[in-house]
Amino acid sequence: MHDPYTTPEPSRAALITIDTQNDFVLDGAPARVAGTLEVIPAIKRTLAAFRAARRPIIHVVRLYKADGSNVDACRRRLIESGASIARPGTPGAELVDDLKPDVSARLDAPGLLAGALQELAPHEWVLYKPRWSAFHGTALDPKLRELGVTTIVMTGCNFPNCPRSTIYDASNRDYRIALVSDAMSGLYDRGVQELAGIGVVSLSSEQVASWLGAGSSPLQRRERADGVFSGASIDRAVHPGASA
Repeated sequence: MHDPYTTPEPSRAALITIDTQNDFVLDGAPARVAGTLEVIPAIKRTLAAFRAARRPIIHVVRLYKADGSNVDACRRRLIESGASIARPGTPGAELVDDLKPDVSARLDAPGLLAGALQELAPHEWVLYKPRWSAFHGTALDPKLRELGVTTIVMTGCNFPNCPRSTIYDASNRDYRIALVSDAMSGLYDRGVQELAGIGVVSLSSEQVASWLGAGSSPLQRRERADGVFSGASIDRAVHPGASA
């Protein structure tokens, strides 16, 4: 059902990826988050759809200095004791190669730590966040406003922590929000239900290209109403066995 205040607007949407860095994703990484490697193909599909539609993409990352001075209180002792996790300038801090617009791209850690957005490609940037939410102490909100974005589409690593914090902060700022359910690690049914209660719409990565209008079929175009998919078509995408 269309809601005039919360229904996502594909023509004014930006994609956010959260913490899709080697140290949180790859097998054997020091802070590997279970299930994140498995959702990388879905994140890659979502990125491809946004790139094809020339819609903004912002990769949000963590960078933990070796002295622990910029680290969350709950992890500071670990970093101070010598753990190297998303340390600036190391391979572990880099975005997963499969998600980069150019595999040769490297993070500009000094610039990011200073608060700058790093452009990776047209319509695509990296942003450093110092805490759980991508909005906390960052230029994310002004950048989105500058781009005319009303809708954020969320993907990434470990839903209970940074993605969920970012989603609630986006809601506090009256953004419309979509969650790509198969492109988010750590997601659980109760969390999806709670998000629906604040107006967050769940989509699948297979549905994103059509939702954005990139390569949609006539049937899918008919199913879009007021710039979004109908509730029934969203449900069928997330739960293929659902009836109309």
